[in-house]
Amino acid sequence: MSRVDVVMPQMGESIAEGTLSKWLKKVGDEIKRDEPIFEISTDKVDAEIPAPSAGVLAEIKVPEGQTVPVQTVVAVIETEAGARDSGLGARETPGPVAAPAPAPEAQAPTPAALAARPPKATVAPLAPSPQPLAPPSAESADERLRRRSTPLVRKIAADRSVDIGAVPGTGHAGRVTKNDILGFIESAGTGSRAPERTEVPRAPAAPAPPPAAGTAWEAAPWPGDRVEPMSRIRQLTSEHMIFSRRTSAHVTTFYEVDMTRIARLRAANKKGYEERGVKLTYLGFIVKAVADQLRRNPVLNAAVQRNAIIYRGQVNIGIAVALDWGLIVPVIRGADELSLVGIAKTMADLADRARAKRLKPDEIQNGTFTITNPGVFGSYAGTPIINQPQVAILGVGAVEKRPKVLTLEDGAETIVPRMMTMLSISYDHRVVDGADADRFMAALKEELESFPENGV
Repeated sequence: MSRVDVVMPQMGESIAEGTLSKWLKKVGDEIKRDEPIFEISTDKVDAEIPAPSAGVLAEIKVPEGQTVPVQTVVAVIETEAGARDSGLGARETPGPVAAPAPAPEAQAPTPAALAARPPKATVAPLAPSPQPLAPPSAESADERLRRRSTPLVRKIAADRSVDIGAVPGTGHAGRVTKNDILGFIESAGTGSRAPERTEVPRAPAAPAPPPAAGTAWEAAPWPGDRVEPMSRIRQLTSEHMIFSRRTSAHVTTFYEVDMTRIARLRAANKKGYEERGVKLTYLGFIVKAVADQLRRNPVLNAAVQRNAIIYRGQVNIGIAVALDWGLIVPVIRGADELSLVGIAKTMADLADRARAKRLKPDEIQNGTFTITNPGVFGSYAGTPIINQPQVAILGVGAVEKRPKVLTLEDGAETIVPRMMTMLSISYDHRVVDGADADRFMAALKEELESFPENGV
């Protein structure tokens, strides 16, 4: 028999750690190669991790809910003699020849061992020393580990001229999280220390006092309540939304669009699309029209870099997908270069793989504009929050029959049923003016209401 270590994989160049959210197998289970054995959550994607080898799950080293650095051994598979390490996320170790059982301290990497690994993405540890090698005591292993924050945290620190080493960290091994640095910056602006976690009121019957200035309100459970920890993806969504509201000057405008022509084109071509294995939806038409208009209105396809505007050369449209465990935004790359058929196929593929946890990290990155479609649940309109670092997001309301006043050729007016929808766009007023957003929306409305037949 031989033993194969299963390690926490690196799901993207900038990802330094992952949360083991769920074990799909238990100790003693037989495992086939490439069969999913556990689920992970990172700051980029949720995914099922396949077994690198066939065998028996001999040991689980990392419990559910624990966050560990990449390359940490999370489990051990016992394989037949002579089996070889055959995939990313595993490494073969000698079998139980005479190796003593590891001490508890060796179950997970120590801070010193983690610090010794060459970091993938890190800030400069200390100012250059005149000596060829800095003395080992210049910075402790714990301090070096804490400085291995995520790229987003380091960017916030650089933009605000904050020394990450001075920020109290609450992440793994004391690492600084996004909430840590945002709270530190906010407290620094009020001249106080970073706010600490406040105690929740103990007595449910007594009214809780109002929160002190600069602290966050925290609810307390009452008798009969059910308390459930946030999933990793829900925590990340929460942090991202708060960060976006703090970063961008949000403004939302609404346009009512007559989708009757789209409805007729869809009905006439729906069967032909289904024969090609493609579902023709209203959203497909909207994505196609948005892609066309983003090329003509580049300020909506942009990002902010301090005092500069980055006009993106690519049109990569993210489509928000609601999952049972949270929200994820897969990206249609080069959407302006795709036909309606290509967009429909790509949308269906990304949505299916998002629900099956089969998305790759690069398939939810580098979006330049986002579309969210709460209309599928019956929503009339909404005011979505911008997906950073983008500058705009489009909300799509329900497409349904509503009465509309039409003017006939002779000037008479009549009320008729039409297929209508409400589109809303939230934009960053730091760089997008109201006129820019209205020009984009007016052109989008015009394209949808006069969509060409040869475009289907």
